[in-house]
Amino acid sequence: MVLLSPSVGGLRMLIEKCESYALNHSLKYNVLKSEYMVFRAGNKCPSHIPPILLNGEQLQRVFKFKYLGHLVTDDLRDDADMERERRALAIRANMIARRFSRCTALVKIALFRAYCTSLYACSLWTRYTQKAFNALRVQYNDAFRVLLRLPRYCSASGMFADAHVDGFHATLRKRCAATLSRVSGSRHSLLAVVADVVEIKASNMLLR
Repeated sequence: MVLLSPSVGGLRMLIEKCESYALNHSLKYNVLKSEYMVFRAGNKCPSHIPPILLNGEQLQRVFKFKYLGHLVTDDLRDDADMERERRALAIRANMIARRFSRCTALVKIALFRAYCTSLYACSLWTRYTQKAFNALRVQYNDAFRVLLRLPRYCSASGMFADAHVDGFHATLRKRCAATLSRVSGSRHSLLAVVADVVEIKASNMLLR
């Protein structure tokens, strides 16, 4: 469960509500598994954060937290999550290359599509450095080369075209489009607000 508040005072009030609910329903929050994070506004961050307590015990402050598999950092940048996905992609690709080395190219391509093109949470990436982006792109291309035993410096666009497989940029675009489609079709009030904002930005870009 995640609590969001614009102030420490507001967060304390939310925690008190949770403690009251837990007490009335014979539940107890695990303090050791509970943490808090302070998001920075640009380069600005409070120098002193008052203690935040849960069940009378002080919570630990963290600067990076994995939520539903996605790494969230206090600066709201996506470099750390892209590095997580890069490493996960390398592990999956190497595992497939070892276990299915004697399979046909068609089987390997099917495995690549199933296990290496998901790019988990990529549709959430909006703030990242070119270095992090390029590292993931290179890993994606190398994974395909290793799997099909292609030369190290063969053309990435050419090898994907020959195999009728989406390249890195095409995969990103499709994942983002699929997410936007689901958000636009959702009846959830908060997601509807997000969808409206995206549509307004898209309209402004077309007008330009």
